[in-house]
Amino acid sequence: MTKKYRQTKDPISSFKFCPLCRAEMEVTKYNHRQRKVCPECGFVDFHNPAPAAGAIVVKDGKLLLVLRAENPYKDHWCIPAGFMEWDEPPRICAEREIEEETGLIIETGDLFEVYSGTDDIRTNAVLILYHCTITGGSLRAADDAADAKYFGKAEIPENLAFAAHRQAIADLNRRFPQLLT
Repeated sequence: MTKKYRQTKDPISSFKFCPLCRAEMEVTKYNHRQRKVCPECGFVDFHNPAPAAGAIVVKDGKLLLVLRAENPYKDHWCIPAGFMEWDEPPRICAEREIEEETGLIIETGDLFEVYSGTDDIRTNAVLILYHCTITGGSLRAADDAADAKYFGKAEIPENLAFAAHRQAIADLNRRFPQLLT
């Protein structure tokens, strides 16, 4: 990871000026924490995490991971996932992201788990992962993935991109030890 991506995120907000009336935002206690609030129009920047979704794709006892082509974490492996679009439900996001990054068409199944992601320099995230079934397509890296490969339990790369993804893989091995060989 390059030094450029080791900087910390502003825990309150990136707004200097109100996006509604352009007055300078002020840090004040609002509800139970410090937030930026506009003294003119009352706009409150809640600075919430961004929702993301992906899927646990297992085939022949191996887990599908993608190699990130872009920063943050360029050249690190991760579970195929991405940020939800404005009008997109999490399941559709997961299906879209898998197809965009790997060429595979999936159908999302049961919810696997929900994780809090705090180690992405762009934003904090809420990562929603699903079990899935591959229904079509053929494996190829695309979009922001430089590579896409299946890994057995002992083959999982050490250079995994996000803490939430590392936790998800650990949870997969703990809760479903029979899935990965």
